[in-house]
Amino acid sequence: MESIFPDAPDDLPFVTEDQMREVDRAMIDDFRVSLLQMMENAGRNLAVFARHRFFASDSAGKTVLILAGPGGNGGGGVSGGRHLANAGAKVEVVLTAPRSKFSDAAATQLNVLERSGHTISEFDGSPLPPADLLIDAIFGYSLRGDPREPASGLIKAANAHGVPILANDIPSGIESTSGRVGVPAIHATATMTIALPKTGAAAPAAKKLIGELYLGDISVPPELYRSSFPNMVPVRPFTKSHIVRVW
Repeated sequence: MESIFPDAPDDLPFVTEDQMREVDRAMIDDFRVSLLQMMENAGRNLAVFARHRFFASDSAGKTVLILAGPGGNGGGGVSGGRHLANAGAKVEVVLTAPRSKFSDAAATQLNVLERSGHTISEFDGSPLPPADLLIDAIFGYSLRGDPREPASGLIKAANAHGVPILANDIPSGIESTSGRVGVPAIHATATMTIALPKTGAAAPAAKKLIGELYLGDISVPPELYRSSFPNMVPVRPFTKSHIVRVW
């Protein structure tokens, strides 16, 4: 499918789980960029991409179901849902854990969306409601091993739903460094990864589940990469757009 987003540079680096942890640490500790700011940037790009890729730029009247885990990936997905709601979509959120288990930043995103009048519920094993698009924000780059219940049940329900799935950062069930595909794992139509793509995305088995791969800008300063990873190819992938296509 032809994309309105420019291609990423050919020499774009891919990062491991440990390297991505260092990016997150340096953003917060060294550059004083809060986790909420990163979630907002990730969510806005997720929403912009969803509108253009799945809704022909018009999300008014569309129903979007956010599948959210309790960590940063879930918070970014909920943020994306709120931006889509602001653009006219009907948004519902299905959680993999009680709200008391959500990180502070992810809980904040839930609270803002709920105050806007959108439905938030905990997954109970029932079939998912009708929707035009699912956003997978269950697990991020730190997953290791196979997903467990209730997340595994939600992944199976998503794959059985029959509508396109947009994965936030990496499809839930895939290990970000190795590309090992767990059982079950999300079969995404497209994936919006953040900061830099993860090394596991290029593994053949993982690539089949990632679908189209795009990269979203969360405002990582190029200086961070130079200071944290002095041997990395200089990184400046967003000179033309806040979203670029990897493949």
